[in-house]
Amino acid sequence: MLCAVSACAGSRSGSPGGAGAAPHFVDDAPGSGIDHAYAGGSDFFVGGGVGTFDCNADGRPDLYLAGGEQPAALYRNVSTVGGALRFEKVASPVTDLTSVTGAYPIDVDSDGIPDLMVLRRGGNVLLRGLGDCRFAAANDRFGLDGGTAWTTAFSATWESGSALPTLAFGNYLVADTFDCDTSRLVRPVAGGTTYAPPTVLAPGYCTLSMLFSDWGHTGHTDLRVTNDRHYYIDGGDQLWRMAPGAAPAQYTAADGWRRLQVWGMGIASQDVNGDGIPEVFLTSQGDNKLQMLDAGSTTPSFHDIALKSGVTTQRPYAGGDVLPSTAWHPEFGDVNNDGFPDLLITKGNVDGELDSAMKDPSDLMIGTADGTFTEGAQAAGIVRYEKSRGAAVVDLNMDGQLDLVVVDRNSNIQLWRNAGSGDASKQVPMGHWLSIALQQTAPNVDAIGAWLEVKVGNRTITREITVGGGHVSGELGWLHTGLGSATEAQVRVTWPGGEVGPWTTVGADQFVTITKGAASPVVWTPPVGS
Repeated sequence: MLCAVSACAGSRSGSPGGAGAAPHFVDDAPGSGIDHAYAGGSDFFVGGGVGTFDCNADGRPDLYLAGGEQPAALYRNVSTVGGALRFEKVASPVTDLTSVTGAYPIDVDSDGIPDLMVLRRGGNVLLRGLGDCRFAAANDRFGLDGGTAWTTAFSATWESGSALPTLAFGNYLVADTFDCDTSRLVRPVAGGTTYAPPTVLAPGYCTLSMLFSDWGHTGHTDLRVTNDRHYYIDGGDQLWRMAPGAAPAQYTAADGWRRLQVWGMGIASQDVNGDGIPEVFLTSQGDNKLQMLDAGSTTPSFHDIALKSGVTTQRPYAGGDVLPSTAWHPEFGDVNNDGFPDLLITKGNVDGELDSAMKDPSDLMIGTADGTFTEGAQAAGIVRYEKSRGAAVVDLNMDGQLDLVVVDRNSNIQLWRNAGSGDASKQVPMGHWLSIALQQTAPNVDAIGAWLEVKVGNRTITREITVGGGHVSGELGWLHTGLGSATEAQVRVTWPGGEVGPWTTVGADQFVTITKGAASPVVWTPPVGS
């Protein structure tokens, strides 16, 4: 069903209540129809991602799972609304590629059908979406050099005036060595619909995550990179200055950039404190980092607030192991719909490292009103001891509650259905919510680089729309926001390029599409029985 928001929305207003408890999750993996692991030896001890997107235009998120030494796999979502999580495998030699480390959905050609950037050890592949979960290899179509590297990171942005997105590929070790490879930036040919040869991002320090972000919310996007210090001495994390028509250049101490050396695994960006500027979470071995921009700074001068925010998570909270944790995929998402962001951090030993925890369960950090977090994984019922890698925090059964997909190394994936305050037999919502999709005319039909603001009472939840980050895992689709006790919210979009849309009242518990220039948003209702 489609209708104008004014006809569908409720008329009452409210504001988020106090921070809620962790929701209960139900293990739906055994009966889900998915039997898939990220497999392999040392060539695949990093990686293991999932791409989450709607490949058949039915509104439900489908899954593309990296396989390492085994073939990757595409699974179509056939879950009923609010029901158990169920999937059907879509086998094809086009998608069932080997040596896949991860994947990021992105509509490269802006035809309204999501494409898939597949990262591999030995040559990346761009799969062009044809609809109905069908794809075609498209490197040649777009003149994209997939390279031969061990690729473990990706991000993309649309630079002004370009018909195609600019792509960044983060590479790990040079094959059969312990030397860090350099990464690559690929821009489209000026005024064209094909890609120019790649630009080397040197020096390289074994990149495991990267993210194009407007880190100061000023209208300017740069490329943030986190690297694995296990293989370098003099390097560190990087921030590359991006200017149209100019070669990328690293920010230095003279620019306000502070040196940071971590075992960098993943990046997540979210405005945690409500000031409209995103904080940056970085996973590592031992303590993780949550970086905040210095107050009033116009330079990339960040300081760490992980300890006072309660998200260092440096050791396991269960299982009895006292050695340091190894964290991989970070992702913010409001799993209890209280209006405050929560944080999933997947964990798992690299490959029998004796100085790191062997029993190392993933964290589910529950956000509170004061910007701090508390561990909620045990209350949520998701404690497991597999070697977890990539993940997604996404509403798979379209009930307004965020579910979890976790990719494990050498064991079947974890698939957790959010039951709210209920259980396996009954889902009980924990708060109101909105799921929003953004649309604009080509290029960049999904409005990557836009800022979405959702105002509830005196609190504004701000979100930057990006492609990249995480640990080789990306999502494209509905943007979920918890509203707490509020039954409606004010919503506004700042579109790529800086045009600011109007504030619009939207009723809670709906899927809403906002189109640039349209008179009003439109509500989408999942088909009955789907």
